[in-house]
Amino acid sequence: MTFLQSIVLGIIQGLTEFLPVSSSAHLIFLPRFFSWGEHDIAFDIMLHFGTLFAVVFYFRKKLWKLFLAFFNYQKDISVEVKSDKRLAWLIVFSIIPAGLVGFFFSDLIENTFRSSVFMAFNLIFWGVVLFLADRFSKRQKSLKTLENISWKNNFFIACAQALALIPGTSRSGITMTAGLFSKLDKNSAAEYSFLMSVPIIFLAGADSLYKLVKNGLGDLNIAILFTGFLFSMISGFLAISLFLQIIRKWSFTPFVVYRILIGLLILFLL
Repeated sequence: MTFLQSIVLGIIQGLTEFLPVSSSAHLIFLPRFFSWGEHDIAFDIMLHFGTLFAVVFYFRKKLWKLFLAFFNYQKDISVEVKSDKRLAWLIVFSIIPAGLVGFFFSDLIENTFRSSVFMAFNLIFWGVVLFLADRFSKRQKSLKTLENISWKNNFFIACAQALALIPGTSRSGITMTAGLFSKLDKNSAAEYSFLMSVPIIFLAGADSLYKLVKNGLGDLNIAILFTGFLFSMISGFLAISLFLQIIRKWSFTPFVVYRILIGLLILFLL
């Protein structure tokens, strides 16, 4: 792998991890398109931790509040701390469906659903579903915020997150879609998707790290690994900031159009 490839893939990972356009599809499609070959597991780990650093840094104040509330065992706590503690528990439980699917079906998903045609149709299909969710949200007279997420809403969004293990779905896209259908306002649906990503990205990176150690470290190029990490972190931070600004002013439609165009491009080129 060259430094140019490391930079490009790092930027793509950072942008597409948080935008509702599927990071897995882009990271599979682009190397195939440019005949770069598959990147190794060590590089995949660094990209995951780059995006993890990005979302943790962006939401550092919120995450710190949730962390303190989660480990607050005092009987007399404020309404705000109770709300934060509840949200923290919701995020913890949200990893269970994806964890179970990943544990039992990871080999099936890895070997069956990575074809270019499947990814292309997945991009288009879930893009259309996101469009419908966006329109559904706009028709609601009252919408929920993060503080109003129910356990039922959380279970629905968490189950949707499990589907994101299939390439072309988009973890952020499908969790935001589920959030909109759960009557969360746009900003809350996006913010909850980002907060949910922290444990799931950490677990994905830890799983890859375990596989790397188990199979041997091999020939690691530290400079190339760090380059991928750095660019995925920077682009991930910018993606979160840009995305929240776009949906506050407009809607999810630009990302729906992009998904459909990329899906069609993959169908025609691969």
